[in-house]
Amino acid sequence: MARVVKTKTEFEGNFFEQYIVIEGDELTPWAADEKLEKVGKCTPRVDGSERVTGDAKYTYDIQLAGMLYGRILRSPYPHARIKSLDTRAAEKLHGVRAVLTHKNIPQIPLRMGQHFLLEPTLRYAGDEVAFIVADDEEIAEDALELIEVDYQELPFVIDPEEASQPSSPQIHLNGNVLNGKPEEYERGDAEKALREADVTIEARFTTQVALHNSLETHGSVCAWEGDSLTVWDSTQHIYGVRAGVAQALGLPLNKVRVIKKYMGGGFGSKNGAGKYTLLAALAAKKVGRPVHMMLTRKEENLAAGNRNNTIQYLRLGAKRDGTLTAIYLRSYAGLGAYSLWGTSPGGPARQLYACPNVKTIQYSVFTNTGPMAAFRAPGYVEGTFSFEQAIDMLAQKLHMDPLELRLKNYIDTNPMSGMPYSTKGLREAYERGAKLIGWRERKSKKITQGTQRRGFGMASQIWGGSGGPPAYALCKLNNDGSATIITGTQDIGTGTKTVLAQIAAEELGFPIERVSVELGDTQDGVYSPLSAGSMTLPSVGPAVRVAAHDAKEQLLSIAAQVLEKPKDQIKLKDGLLHVQGLEKPVELKEVLAMKLQNFMIIGKGARGPNPEKYSVNTFGAQFADVTVDTETGEVLINKIVAVHESGRVINPLTIGSQIEGGVIQGLGFALTEERVLDRHTGLVLNPNLEEYKVPTALDVPEIEHEMIDRADPYANNLGAKGVGEPPIIPTAAAIANAISDAIGVHVTDGPITPDKILKALNKTQIGGNHA
Repeated sequence: MARVVKTKTEFEGNFFEQYIVIEGDELTPWAADEKLEKVGKCTPRVDGSERVTGDAKYTYDIQLAGMLYGRILRSPYPHARIKSLDTRAAEKLHGVRAVLTHKNIPQIPLRMGQHFLLEPTLRYAGDEVAFIVADDEEIAEDALELIEVDYQELPFVIDPEEASQPSSPQIHLNGNVLNGKPEEYERGDAEKALREADVTIEARFTTQVALHNSLETHGSVCAWEGDSLTVWDSTQHIYGVRAGVAQALGLPLNKVRVIKKYMGGGFGSKNGAGKYTLLAALAAKKVGRPVHMMLTRKEENLAAGNRNNTIQYLRLGAKRDGTLTAIYLRSYAGLGAYSLWGTSPGGPARQLYACPNVKTIQYSVFTNTGPMAAFRAPGYVEGTFSFEQAIDMLAQKLHMDPLELRLKNYIDTNPMSGMPYSTKGLREAYERGAKLIGWRERKSKKITQGTQRRGFGMASQIWGGSGGPPAYALCKLNNDGSATIITGTQDIGTGTKTVLAQIAAEELGFPIERVSVELGDTQDGVYSPLSAGSMTLPSVGPAVRVAAHDAKEQLLSIAAQVLEKPKDQIKLKDGLLHVQGLEKPVELKEVLAMKLQNFMIIGKGARGPNPEKYSVNTFGAQFADVTVDTETGEVLINKIVAVHESGRVINPLTIGSQIEGGVIQGLGFALTEERVLDRHTGLVLNPNLEEYKVPTALDVPEIEHEMIDRADPYANNLGAKGVGEPPIIPTAAAIANAISDAIGVHVTDGPITPDKILKALNKTQIGGNHA
């Protein structure tokens, strides 16, 4: 019987209450010591062959009869108004089929009316001016150069702290600060506690803009059939794209189909319908032919989103024994030109440690730069970089071991809600990570030979990862004894198909080879949430298990009638029916195909609500071993140890990929990755993979990782939590603390490049211990 339940879901540091409809009873979680045959085992990716042979079809690969290609003309200025726009020469070029501008398309409001799809006011260098559709990409590129635009340049601002001032150039009518005011949080009296603290530290930190650089750029292919639209999209949220397109174009949801079978990375930047999708859909309707629109690498780095820059002012207070008494943070985060939400660099400061007096003031500020987008733990990576360095500064001032200071302020309940954590394996992560890196012996390993200095550092991690409803799944049992799982989720390269197959095979008692998973299609699937914020597995996995259980129970009931045996005397194992009293197991096809012929069993599953009395979070600790050359400022990462707790481990192989990938991205954020702007022109100087320095194979150190494999009895029926975000969160902070340990001074501006290290070392000769 269906029932309506109120539940709370955590996503990227924010909590959302909603009502969901649940049908049937929620399954009891697998016990922590339950002997599982498929779950918890290293299982190769079920779609690995398609990925490595090229058989997998990405959005970029879609080819349709009569397909045209789109290209976008973008603003050359960070802030401008279009005075005149002449497209006649472009329209006359042979092969050009349509030119869209703000003059000839509907005024489609985006981001709740914050701006329009195309409009005469341009707010960053890269903002959309016009859209051309042509027979091929080369013709479209040539046509862009024929469009004549007269721009009125306007004053611009690119620094978020400067943009927050009333005197700065206004980017939106309602001002530059999101919602007109900062987001504030307070418990206790942080300012009074700082005045009364035995020991205090104070520091200013900055973090840079980082670019996602997904290997497959953003893009869509749009095709109409009558009044119905099909969109192939490189997205992390097919249902979000469907909703966005339907709303923008005034279509009912059943008239929009979104397909995404494979995707070449997203990291949070592909969570909804892009302007490129809407422009391609409008153009396809106008010309009556499919339109293919994929961003170039330069466009990807100008307009597809970024991890926003931050400026953070931190003050900590403590007793002489290391007890934290006060945390105060004021931060400024640059949103770029457009955004509906701000990131939360204050999340770690509010949650990581026991502290009675905490105040965070977070300004989310519009600037004349490319718009931000979620990027793997938005806010928490930037906040941890600063906060965990500040904790090390405090440890240094207290003459305490940094690990001991963290253990001194360890807490088993969520300091914001007061609720106990469902599981918290951070203490074990500390112990195991310290042993693997040789933390207790690190002083004997430090070298000071010539210009080489070796150092060790660590950092803690907290994140959500609970997932939540609504999420649905179907399980079809075919009459040959095979099963098909159907959901509307997305495999964004993380192995979702594989882990869902493992869960279904475990619950059904089938070999994994007999289970297939179909996803990534709004028409064929059932609703699932976006694949971001470490939500996919803990949201969709439990629904898959319920669907498989429902199908299994139906199968056992049918088998009992066909075989004329009590249901409780029949068990499913290895895809066979083991019947009490029979010498040999019975093949499923003997029951389904031979006796019932074309009969099909369909099991239904839905994700249940999150626990009301527990806080579901993920935890981890990382340790870094580095060598710094004090003559050149170069940093060599010798080793990273990552130990994390995210509930039950479903597949050690796919989790290992997640941990290693997160650490490598964190390494890039720590040392090399930075979007560089010309402050005088507002232009991006490195929108490419030649000058934007992502880590290569030669930059990757030894990475040793382990999971604290502890089933969470309250999170969901799997006992599993998400792991997509956690591994990137503490990496940069651990590296920064290791560099400080090596050279004796903190570098507080990211990324930590050789010139900043040399500047910091030079400063220590004058005085001071951070730069």
